[in-house]
This record gives sequence, structure tokens and C-alpha cells, in this order.
Amino acid sequence: MKVTPDIIRYEFIGTKGIVAQSLNMNLMGVGGLVVGETRNTFLFQGEGRTRSVIKEAATFDFTFSDGTVVEIDGKLLVGRSEDRLKKSVKRLW
Repeated sequence: MKVTPDIIRYEFIGTKGIVAQSLNMNLMGVGGLVVGETRNTFLFQGEGRTRSVIKEAATFDFTFSDGTVVEIDGKLLVGRSEDRLKKSVKRLW
């Protein structure tokens, strides 16, 4: 997978993710399979339970189907997935 700024337009439901950094230390390391997404949260299912993580307060590591691991700041992901398609992002690296 080619990593470009358009990665925020990707559908994250069904990918594996983990919280890499967070202001809330209790959320560090929370992750699993993304089973749901709202405007402000991701729902991770792992370890036999479902946890909700606020997007804006965390940085996520997502592992895509081809093995590519991408770290994304949650502030870029705030919004409904269908609205992110319309969003343009300046290159951050």
C-alpha cells in the first residue's frame, strides 16, 4: 500500500488498530479490530470486549491487510467517514 495524505479517506472498519499515544494513559495500548466508527470515536473489539476511544485525544497505529503499519493523528480523523472523503489535507511530512 502506498502511504499518501489520502490515507485519511480510507475506510478503517475492519482494520487492526492500536492507540500509540494518548493524553489518557488508560487508553495506551488499547486496540484490536475496528468494528465501528462515529464522528468522534472508534470502537475497538479485542480481548473479549469492545472499547470506545476518542479520536481527537489519541494517535493510532493501523495495520492494513497488506501488512503496512501507518501512524495517524486522531485529529485528522475526526468526522464521519463519508465526510472525510471531501476533506483535503496538506502534506504533513
